[in-house]
Amino acid sequence: MTVQSVYTTFFETLKDSFSLKKVLFPLLGILVFLALWHSSASRIQTSLGDFPGPVVVYEQWNSLVADHVEEREKEVAFYKRQEVRNAKKLAKNPEYVAKTRPYTGKPTFFDQIFTSLYTVLAGFGLASLIAIPLGILIGLNGNIYNALNPIIQIFKPVSPLAWLPLVTMVVSATYVSDDPMFAKSFLTSMFTVTLCCMWPTLINTAVGVAAIEQDLLNVSKVLRLSWLTHVMKIVIPSSIPMMFTGLRLSLGIAWMVLIAAEMLAQNPGLGKFVWDEFQNGSSNSLGRIMVAVLMIGFIGFLLDRVMLMIQRMSSWDKTQVLR
Repeated sequence: MTVQSVYTTFFETLKDSFSLKKVLFPLLGILVFLALWHSSASRIQTSLGDFPGPVVVYEQWNSLVADHVEEREKEVAFYKRQEVRNAKKLAKNPEYVAKTRPYTGKPTFFDQIFTSLYTVLAGFGLASLIAIPLGILIGLNGNIYNALNPIIQIFKPVSPLAWLPLVTMVVSATYVSDDPMFAKSFLTSMFTVTLCCMWPTLINTAVGVAAIEQDLLNVSKVLRLSWLTHVMKIVIPSSIPMMFTGLRLSLGIAWMVLIAAEMLAQNPGLGKFVWDEFQNGSSNSLGRIMVAVLMIGFIGFLLDRVMLMIQRMSSWDKTQVLR
């Protein structure tokens, strides 16, 4: 695919997404939602006061942005002080080996967002690397499907709350290192996400491969394509629509599972932020939790749109791309 075709597909996606009909009605729906939210929020009393309305949530958003800016300024000042201190020591002793300590300040709301995004993309990527090849094998071979189908049906509905304790114990027992490359909390969340989100991709890939038109299979036989060439030239292009449907479902599940895993295991990320605010119990906690809820939903929406754009750029049949 050329750079020009990528840009063309990208701008067509933007144009299609921001057409008048697709902007006006969603905007109207959002305005109605905000009005209902504002009118009903003050009527809901909690132990921490009124349920936060749109105005309170906006104020807490500004507060979280200010906290992030302040924390970054502290970080810059922290490293600057070390540079000045090291420069003075080097002036007195040219043989002095300068050391820079890492900043250990409290992670902000936006730091938690990036932590969650990094973790979910790692878990989703690992799940895709497992599910897509396995789905292709299942779709091509009925015997493999019959062998693995009971396992898939047993593990597919298992909740992340059931996987999390097992994954935590396995990671703690097997990942032992004096200088670990990854934190155990990251691996625990990543593997939990992988175990829970791989199934839609696996199943949809297998269904897409099994549903390839017979004419295409006949062409492959006539040309006597090798197995690998058959998979690369016939199977994968034909099953891309179903494959990406599974990937989009898996990414949505991965994002939901991650928040629950972070909240339960107290691993860094948005889930921990929500739980910490709930435990904090201050007058600002409900507003900050609502900010996190809206941000979680907004990020999930953006992740789905990105997958849709990638699907449109990858699929040869644009009519099969789901919106």
